[in-house]
Amino acid sequence: MKKLFLVLMLLSITVPSWASSKAIYEQQIKGELASNYDKISAALEANGFYVIFEPNVGKNLEGMASDLGKDYNRNQLEGIRSMVFCNARYANRLSNVDPAALALCPLHLTLIQKNGVTTVLFVKPSVVTQGSPAQPVAQEIETAVIKLIATTAK
Repeated sequence: MKKLFLVLMLLSITVPSWASSKAIYEQQIKGELASNYDKISAALEANGFYVIFEPNVGKNLEGMASDLGKDYNRNQLEGIRSMVFCNARYANRLSNVDPAALALCPLHLTLIQKNGVTTVLFVKPSVVTQGSPAQPVAQEIETAVIKLIATTAK
């Protein structure tokens, strides 16, 4: 019984270190990063979110590989791309209820590629705005973006 208790205690301490964050939505999609990126970008644009900047983080890091040395890409990611996007109507609504919530604008997604699977990462606006009068609007934004990602993943 003592051993079981110790194992459970150890797990309760270590689980949070490897469990995914509640503040970050993650969706895995089979297939290559480039095609999944294009599908998500098109879905955002078709639903009133405008992609305004598209940093290729993986390419930037690749250019720094010699400077980073042994710390370069230890997770062996095959690609990292981000898209920065905004929806003016949502931005206006956030500004009307809590100007500080404009820190969310613009929003961004990061897509990573490993072993033929693309993972989409999105910081949940509702978590960022906890305790703010803007939280209902942030939740609406979050729901819309996650729905677009999930639909694209099918």
